[in-house]
Amino acid sequence: MEYRQLGYSGLKVPVLSFGTGTFGGGTEFFRAWGNSDVAEATRLVDICLDAGVNLFDTADVYSKGLSEQILGKAVAGRRDKVLISTKATFRMGEGPNDVGSSRHHLLASCEASLKRLGTDYIDIYHLHGFDSQTPVEETLHTLDHLVQSGKVRYLACSNFSGWHLMKSLAVSEKYGWERYAAHQVYYSLIGRDYEWELMPLALDQKVAAMVWSPLGWGRLTGKLRRGQPLPAVSRLHSTAEQGPPVSDEYLHKVVDALDEVSRETGKTIPQIALNWLLQRPSVANVIIGARTEEQLRQNLGAVGWNLTPEQAARLDAASNPIPAYPYWHQRQFERNPKPV
Repeated sequence: MEYRQLGYSGLKVPVLSFGTGTFGGGTEFFRAWGNSDVAEATRLVDICLDAGVNLFDTADVYSKGLSEQILGKAVAGRRDKVLISTKATFRMGEGPNDVGSSRHHLLASCEASLKRLGTDYIDIYHLHGFDSQTPVEETLHTLDHLVQSGKVRYLACSNFSGWHLMKSLAVSEKYGWERYAAHQVYYSLIGRDYEWELMPLALDQKVAAMVWSPLGWGRLTGKLRRGQPLPAVSRLHSTAEQGPPVSDEYLHKVVDALDEVSRETGKTIPQIALNWLLQRPSVANVIIGARTEEQLRQNLGAVGWNLTPEQAARLDAASNPIPAYPYWHQRQFERNPKPV
């Protein structure tokens, strides 16, 4: 397993981490992802650790806290061997203050996550989204307090726009507070918007990318084919509308290119899609998920080899989207080269 620096920090993380959204299945939405109980979760954690994957990603909203509870039990007795990443900000109750990145909600959320996880510290604590109603200063001061208190080791954000992230970094620098070391982002061969502004920002400010849904919301499994219905077992039946929109023609064009590379390399489509991400600038970690041991072992096969530059270029060409304004205009200026 390869380990990379987490942005502008001293923490080393594996290039693959395990996403535990499949633990619990406590709501209809998350049951479509998976419903691993403690025994199955413990087995998946064992396989990860054997492969050198020691980072596990969860969130308070995953199955309304059940994912954190199951992860905590699965790593019990070996907390010092793992890194835990969890998140706050999204709604966790019916009250007006049970949501957002206010001091009130973040302090309560952190304490609740620590209790569910059965630990006294969180290695990487993310804001799950940007809260435009709370002053950035209040949010970052609270997060800095959590780091200073020892309850959180490193900070990260998720799903921020460029100006959200840059404003936050500027405020942290102004006051000498802990800054975001990483940004958990959606990025895949069928979702490359990250490259337009967030990737150049990440490279400039040394903020590592931790990639969620690297298989395009379950679309790059190799099971979705032109002219064929969705497989009987697919979370897309119930979750497609909540995920990133993708046109069928674009998806099939990318899958066709993946098929070619798969025949050349002997690797599966998911392995190729994951390996492509691991060669992209700013990417420190790709979060893989699995409902079964077989799926997990297949995803672990994405490391230990690399696509050739020519193969990567073919995948780039097949998946290259038309940028939104002002990015298409900026790319015409020789002083603004693409980061890739």
